[in-house]
Amino acid sequence: MTTGVVERYLALGLAMNAHVDGFVDSYYGPDGLAQRALREGKRSPEALVSEARSLLAAIDAGEPLGEPAGGAAAPQGAEETATRADQSRRRYLRAQVLGVLTSARVLSGEAIAYSDEVEACYGLRPRRVPEDDLAAAHRDLEAVVPGTGPLAERYVAWREAQAVPHEVLVSAINSLAEDLRARTATLFGLPEGEHVEFELVTDKPWSGFNYYLGGLRSRVAVSVDLPVLSTSLAHLVAHEAYPGHHTEHARKEVGLVRRRRYFEESIALVGTPACLIAEGLADLGLEIVMGRRPEHIVAEHLRPLKIPYDPDVVTVVNEASEALGGVRANAAFRLHEDRADPDTVAGEIARFGLVSTERARKLVEFLLDPTWRAYLTCYVEGLPLCRRFAAGDPLRFARLITEQLTVQDLVEAAA
Repeated sequence: MTTGVVERYLALGLAMNAHVDGFVDSYYGPDGLAQRALREGKRSPEALVSEARSLLAAIDAGEPLGEPAGGAAAPQGAEETATRADQSRRRYLRAQVLGVLTSARVLSGEAIAYSDEVEACYGLRPRRVPEDDLAAAHRDLEAVVPGTGPLAERYVAWREAQAVPHEVLVSAINSLAEDLRARTATLFGLPEGEHVEFELVTDKPWSGFNYYLGGLRSRVAVSVDLPVLSTSLAHLVAHEAYPGHHTEHARKEVGLVRRRRYFEESIALVGTPACLIAEGLADLGLEIVMGRRPEHIVAEHLRPLKIPYDPDVVTVVNEASEALGGVRANAAFRLHEDRADPDTVAGEIARFGLVSTERARKLVEFLLDPTWRAYLTCYVEGLPLCRRFAAGDPLRFARLITEQLTVQDLVEAAA
């Protein structure tokens, strides 16, 4: 029996994970495929490149999408895989497989320019951010950051003073999560039985991570390698849980996998365009459920715990910080296209990003990680793309966490 396109896609992603731990961000598809991948062990990078190219040809040739062996039985009344949806699914799968192919080419030792790698993986070409944009953000901060002396020193000192005391961090996370969950449920609905568990972790290159476990459950890890800042805590919870990654995964598990039989949605693969949309909608989520300027609502959660947080100052800081996010994009160019020394780049991040040397080095560590180096573009380009698409409308945001959309869909809709 011929193996369908979807099963081959799932198998290819699982095979990539044997080489790059973490390439599969989450998987809750047929267990038999995962077990088969373990039995097969590592396939050569060249074999994965060949399979990805063959899979692209199969998609273009109209070979059957099919369902993977071992997929859960369709529930009573489940929608058929309609032929009218076939074209859009192929468009989605083609973009995804192109991203996997690019990662496999890099894995095989093929030299690909950084910008070309990012564009092939994520569907948008990265761009350097003009220093004038960063200078404008610095001027905004000059007006609100307390103290005297150079802005960088004042801003770093102010930011680090916003650290959430470790003993109340879990309470603050739970308070924000409860509110964000209620708002998300009211606006969009949540599947019955969904659940998020939070944990504190160390020795990670990121600040937070959603491990989607399937069955409508997530484990959200919050890194405490560096102090967690009150200025970003609400965004972190919204991004990883409600209405961000967990909400998207849970709604798509029910709506796309269980009801529509889109088993390709049962795997999330790093290095693919779906990641750019996922990170963009997760970054957008807080303002969708709490309003464009949620700082005074956030303050109500933090004040009883005596956590430092001035909503008026944080409002300006958060606006400027979004602009300063471009520092990350420029740092990636400096490391991977200009071949600049990592210590030099860390210094530039500290200077332009107005962060401590320790936090700058942590970002360089993230950008040098082979799994994550191109992924940075998802954070830089994802938010503005999803913001333009949603245009402040919760109904349009609901499409992001419900439908199978491509980066090109969002670009065309915003044109």
